[in-house]
Amino acid sequence: MLILLPPSEGKTPAASGPAFDPDQLHFPELNDARKQVLATLAEVSAAADAHTVLGVGPSLAAEIHRNTVLQDQPCAEAHRIYTGVLYDALGYATLTPALQRRADDAVVVISGLWGALGFSDPIPAYRLSMAAKLPETGKLASFWKEHLAPVLAEHAAEQLVVDCRSSTYAAAWSPDPARAAAVNVFQVRNGKRTVVSHFAKHTRGELARHLLSRAGAEPQTPEQLLAATQEKWHAELVPATARKPFQLNIILPG
Repeated sequence: MLILLPPSEGKTPAASGPAFDPDQLHFPELNDARKQVLATLAEVSAAADAHTVLGVGPSLAAEIHRNTVLQDQPCAEAHRIYTGVLYDALGYATLTPALQRRADDAVVVISGLWGALGFSDPIPAYRLSMAAKLPETGKLASFWKEHLAPVLAEHAAEQLVVDCRSSTYAAAWSPDPARAAAVNVFQVRNGKRTVVSHFAKHTRGELARHLLSRAGAEPQTPEQLLAATQEKWHAELVPATARKPFQLNIILPG
């Protein structure tokens, strides 16, 4: 089982730790592309229009400045740098050591800066969304799609892919539809299903934790994933098409 997560929008900088070393990251085939994005991000972040290009407000000036010196910043494991609703719900720090090792093996984070990361890869805090369009690279989702496709297809192999990414990050790689399920979360309000971003992030984090910590064999098919999800939630599975993976819909009460 492979669980795909998006990064968090906000990051928690490491107070101390080693300097960035690309050789410590999973998927070394991506290092040349990572260096290109890293260099371009530093140039963009030093420019007068950095806030506009990166799509962030003036209050994040310190984070943008950090982008210019990332290679000198202390690093920590990705699961510590990424914080927020989804990661709080997953609760890596409260997992047992055995389950943490399982998470390290199963979770891949899709990133606008790094392309793809292992959950325990050491990285600095940074500010860059997959939605950004940078000089030299263009739209990051399109840039990474070219680089990620062969690397992640090989990594996924015959595994079931549980896709907990938002649409912005899902655009960077499309797994085999027959072996993947995209996780959607709906809340029922006045008899109608609605998407609420906060609840979606939280529930995806809870689902990842449930799949990592539940007893028994991990799901190998979308149907087994549905059964595992129904242990905790009301859920349904929409069949895959030639271009779209299975859709695992979790329906929360209003």
